[in-house]
Amino acid sequence: MLEVPQGDGAGEPIVLPPVPQAGGHAAAPAPRLTVGLLNNMPDAALVATERQFRRLLETSGVTVDLRLFSLAGLERGAQAQAHLDAAYAPHTALAHAGLDALVVTGCEPRAARLSDEPYYPDFTEIVDWAARNTVSTLFSCLAAHAAVLHLDGVERRPLQAKYSGIYACATTARHPLIAGAPRVVPVPHSRWNDLDEADLAAAGYTVLRRSEEIGVDLFVREGASLLVFLQGHPEYEGDSLAREYRRDVGRFLAHERATAPVLPAHYFAPEAAARLSAFVSRGGRFADYPAIDPAPPLQTAWQAEAARLFRAWLGEVARRTLRPSVPVVEDPARYAGRPVAPDALDGLPLPFGRGLG
Repeated sequence: MLEVPQGDGAGEPIVLPPVPQAGGHAAAPAPRLTVGLLNNMPDAALVATERQFRRLLETSGVTVDLRLFSLAGLERGAQAQAHLDAAYAPHTALAHAGLDALVVTGCEPRAARLSDEPYYPDFTEIVDWAARNTVSTLFSCLAAHAAVLHLDGVERRPLQAKYSGIYACATTARHPLIAGAPRVVPVPHSRWNDLDEADLAAAGYTVLRRSEEIGVDLFVREGASLLVFLQGHPEYEGDSLAREYRRDVGRFLAHERATAPVLPAHYFAPEAAARLSAFVSRGGRFADYPAIDPAPPLQTAWQAEAARLFRAWLGEVARRTLRPSVPVVEDPARYAGRPVAPDALDGLPLPFGRGLG
């Protein structure tokens, strides 16, 4: 049975221990964290991504001063550029922002290899700077792929079919980031590439969570900075995968892609999944795309876990800011023989079972 946290995920604020002061003086208060969001998403997802990460950071229970950045030189439309000009600083300002922590999102891929992307030289400089100058940096999805390629030469591998859906991800090691979390949690994924778990382990990364269906979900690299990597999208809103699927169906019907997209796994309720599958099989006009419920059954479960993960991450940043330390990470081999099966979602109350597309 897949255990999931209940409620809206807000939880209680993280209570940080006061810092004892020499000479019997009063304890220093917990720090206010300055966190950067380096948002490099394409125009269509720029504002939504900002909103999603802002929600997780600013409702974490840790006092956060959020500052926005984007890679300079990315091609932008007029509306997106106006938003960046009004609210964002270029990546060249990162070094002078006094950041404790940083979140980095990916860019829309254009080249076959990440190292051939025009922004890659700037991106690698950011990775090196973050590894030396932040308490912790979190890399999301494509940014995680580009970061491990630069740091350790770990190449991502193209998939035959897109991983899209909500997947049961199981704990594989002990770490403060997942302390107190259920052993198995649902996490949204949406990607065409994958990092091999054996490659990551050989390069010194510690995998904290994985899925039997789609491999690695969450992993870390310890050093001067705690580097955190997500292959999934815990920040996604309830309708994010539905909007992506609708976009891909539109491209298929417009003959911009050769094959129909696969329904996101474990996401749509059975009735919605059946209607969408029937519509795509018939073809026809995109204007007739079915109206569906924008709230998938597992929405609350993954959003509650996302909120807990970001509370834990910021709490760990705060603790390391107060008293720098490196946590002991348990040998992942202890969890050998305890894989999470693809049908782990079946234990949820109906309609959360495997028939979700």
